[in-house]
Amino acid sequence: MRFDGVLFFPVTAFDRAGRVDTAVLKDHVQSRLGHSPGGLFPACGTGEFHTLSVAEVSAVVSTTVQATGGAAPVLSGAGGPLGHALECARAAADAGADGLLVLPPYLVNAPVDGLVAYVEAIAAATDLPLVVYHRANAKFTASAMSRLARDPQVIGFKDGVGDIGETQRIVLAVRATGRTDFQFFNGLLTAELTQAAFRGIGVPLYSSAVFAMAPEIATAFYRAYMDGNEERRTDLLTGFYEPLVALRDRVPGYAVSLIKAGVRQSGLDVGSVRPPLVDPTPADLATLAEILAHGHRLASA
Repeated sequence: MRFDGVLFFPVTAFDRAGRVDTAVLKDHVQSRLGHSPGGLFPACGTGEFHTLSVAEVSAVVSTTVQATGGAAPVLSGAGGPLGHALECARAAADAGADGLLVLPPYLVNAPVDGLVAYVEAIAAATDLPLVVYHRANAKFTASAMSRLARDPQVIGFKDGVGDIGETQRIVLAVRATGRTDFQFFNGLLTAELTQAAFRGIGVPLYSSAVFAMAPEIATAFYRAYMDGNEERRTDLLTGFYEPLVALRDRVPGYAVSLIKAGVRQSGLDVGSVRPPLVDPTPADLATLAEILAHGHRLASA
């Protein structure tokens, strides 16, 4: 499995009663396919995995697979308590997913050997390829990733910690195993802001939450990044991404809430976020609209 393009993390649409709205989710996914995402990751962080039941994960993944129609790989989230992670992994396989993003386990402090065993247990529950998510209470070492990379079922590493030195050691350790098919992702919040540094250490791919709400802006940035157009990349960073990050940092959870609000502002009613997240305030929604309007002007220039 190879990824080529911006990695798209769809939001999960909810109706006014708070139920998963598969019809709106299908519209959300299909409306972004024309921008050629390199892969789709439903029921993950931006998709509020932490609020979804196993049945809901199955519905979200099945809808995304059907809407995508094979245009790009679809990887589902699987994580949290081990039993829940195993059930999600099996449900995703039954729903037609191409792989799994292994999210952190339940919030307990565990030694790295335990984290490796957690990934191995999920791998044993399904034949799907796995991408390991390095973040929060799931921080892997170079030696741990070297061990996991010896299993061909583990195909990728997504960094959500941002320790450049440690990530460089992980990249080198995986390469030392002889794997040439292993892929590395920048998974930091608003990854566009840090991607130039990550590419320098051998991490060429990144996840883009912005793609979910403003694919035109995300694609314009990706093209500038790939073409080495530093002037255009800098214009988008300073004119759009930096203001967005400043707004995002005002309230915990805005990394998801603002994206979902931006999708609504684009005309698709994907509903509110579920607790414990909160929707943006009216003032922050107005600021978001201004940031998006300027971003679209920059993208179309």
